[in-house]
Amino acid sequence: MTQQHSRQPSQGGPWLAFLESNTTGTGREFCAVARARGLRPVLLTRDAGRYPYVAQDDIDTRVLDTADPAAVLDACAALQADGGLAGVASSSEYFVSTAAQAAAEFGLPAADGAAIARCRDKEIQRQALAAGQVPVPAFRAVTDVPSALAAAAEIGYPVVLKPVTGSGSVGVRLCRDRVEAEQWAGELLGRATDERGNPVPTRILVESAVSGTEFSVETFDGAVVAVVAKHIGAEPYFVEIGHDIPAPVTDDAAKALGDTALDALAALGLGWGAAHTELRLSADGPVVIEVNPRLAGGMIPIAVRAALGVDLVDAVIARAAGQDPAPAGPAVGHAAVRFLLASQQGRVAAVDGVDAAAGAPAVVAVTTSTAAGRSVTITHSFQDRLGCVVATGPDAAAAARHAEAALGQITVHLEDPVAPGQP
Repeated sequence: MTQQHSRQPSQGGPWLAFLESNTTGTGREFCAVARARGLRPVLLTRDAGRYPYVAQDDIDTRVLDTADPAAVLDACAALQADGGLAGVASSSEYFVSTAAQAAAEFGLPAADGAAIARCRDKEIQRQALAAGQVPVPAFRAVTDVPSALAAAAEIGYPVVLKPVTGSGSVGVRLCRDRVEAEQWAGELLGRATDERGNPVPTRILVESAVSGTEFSVETFDGAVVAVVAKHIGAEPYFVEIGHDIPAPVTDDAAKALGDTALDALAALGLGWGAAHTELRLSADGPVVIEVNPRLAGGMIPIAVRAALGVDLVDAVIARAAGQDPAPAGPAVGHAAVRFLLASQQGRVAAVDGVDAAAGAPAVVAVTTSTAAGRSVTITHSFQDRLGCVVATGPDAAAAARHAEAALGQITVHLEDPVAPGQP
C-alpha cells in the first residue's frame, strides 16, 4: 500500500502506455501524474497482481508477454486504434529499452533505444565508459568460474561480482578472497533467469572494489538535477537502505560528481530524458559504478520533489507524451528516504503503523511493498525493503531524524519467522 498525494483520474484523452513497473512507489506515481495531465494510463504487463496499486487505483491493464517486442507493438497498435496513443514509457529498468523502441515505432517521443540497450549490458556499458575516459572500476567479463577466479587474481581482492544485466543490487556481492569468489561465481553462473523470470546471459562481471562513499546523480535532458547521498547496508552486499537529498557534501565534491555523471552520459550517447548515475567518491575522485538510463527508483524522485521542488516524475511523463513539464514548485531544502529492511523470513501476518508513520512530523510519503498473506524471503537486494518513508527537514540531519522516527512506527509481523538460511 502507499500513502502519497492523490490525483483525480482523467475521464478521456489518449492512452499513455506503461510497460511493466517498478515496485517501490514511482510506478504508481507515473500513473497518477498521467491522469493529472489528462492522459489515460494503461499498464502492459504479464502479471498485474505483481503491482498492488493497479487494483487500488483502478488502472487499466493489458496482459501480454512483455518480453516479446512484437506483442508489445501489437498492444500499442490496439491502443492507438482505441482512442490514440500519446506515449510509451516504463519505470522498470528491465523494460526501458523496449518501451523506447516501441515509442519510436509509432513516431512518439523516445530516447535512443540503441543507447539504452547499450547501457543495459554492463559489460558493453563499461567498455563505452572506459573508451570515453570516464573513470570506472577495473573489470573483466567472464563466462565460467575458472575465468572468474583468474580475473579476480589479476584485478586483486577484494572484488565485486555481479550479473551483466539486472537492477536493484540483485546478485551483486563483495568477494574478499578466492573461496568467496568461487562460490559466488558458481551461484551467479548457475542462474538461468532473473527475479522476473527473464532469461539471463551466462556471463558475469568481475570488478575491483572501489572504496568511498556512494552517491547518485539525477539528471534530466543532460542537466544535473540533484546529487544524492546513499546509505548502503552491511557488506558483502550492496542493498541501499536510505538516501539524503541533496547530498551533504561540499560544492566542489557535488560539482565533481555531477560533471563525471555528465561525462558518462556523453560517452554512452544518452541525454534525452531522465538518467540515474551511481558513483563512488574515491580518494582519486568520482568513479562511475553504473549508469541507469531511466528515472531513479527507491522513492528518490519523491524526495527530490519535496526537497528541491523539481517534479521528475511529471517531467518524465511530459517528455514521453510530448508535453511541456510543469514549473518547479515549493522546496523545503532537504529530504531523506529511509527503508524498512526484512531481518527474518516468513509469511506476513499483518503490517501495522503505516497510518502513524504517514502522520508523523515532516513525512511526505509512506509506502509498503508487502501485505498480509505474502511471503518474505531475504535476497540481499532491493526486494528486502518492505517499507519506505520520505521526510523533509531544514537540513540533512533533521530530515533523516524525521524519516527514521516515522519508519520506527511500521512493523511487519511474520507468522513463525525464521532467520535467513534456516530451513
